[in-house]
Amino acid sequence: GFVIGSNGSSSYILTNYHVIDGVSDIKVFFSDGKSYDATLVGGEKENDIAVLKIDVGNLQTVTLGDSDQLNVGEDVYAIGNPLGELTFTFTGGYGSVTMSDGTVMNMLQTDTAINSGNSGGPLFNEYGQVIGIVSAKLSSSSNSEASVEGLGFAIPINDVKDMVTSIIEHG
Repeated sequence: GFVIGSNGSSSYILTNYHVIDGVSDIKVFFSDGKSYDATLVGGEKENDIAVLKIDVGNLQTVTLGDSDQLNVGEDVYAIGNPLGELTFTFTGGYGSVTMSDGTVMNMLQTDTAINSGNSGGPLFNEYGQVIGIVSAKLSSSSNSEASVEGLGFAIPINDVKDMVTSIIEHG
């Protein structure tokens, strides 16, 4: 996840719902080695977002960008914890299309290395603004002749800004 708001006494963290689904004891870890107990403010399982709160204020927050402004071929970057072992890694690639067939929510596609453990982390544009929440990776199956490489997805930040505000205000 990533810090989206902070005041004198608390901070809010945005992540994927599937990251915290079924978890009763939520802890968040920061790159300086500190960890904090977090509470679930609220979430939307269908949209795969969750907002957490920690009782620590005045933390550095991310800047939310405009995911509608992403052009095919622009540089994008992800920070995450792939495989649950490679803490705070940074990967880069290219942004691709925003996809939706009407039956699923919009998704940003990227060839940025996305692996298990990156879920809930930020997808940044070249200006350091969060344009998406890393959420999924497609990979090849050994039973299939098709080969899939570099196919990662992120939830566009514009699609969830209003939901996040509502969750923070109303739970």
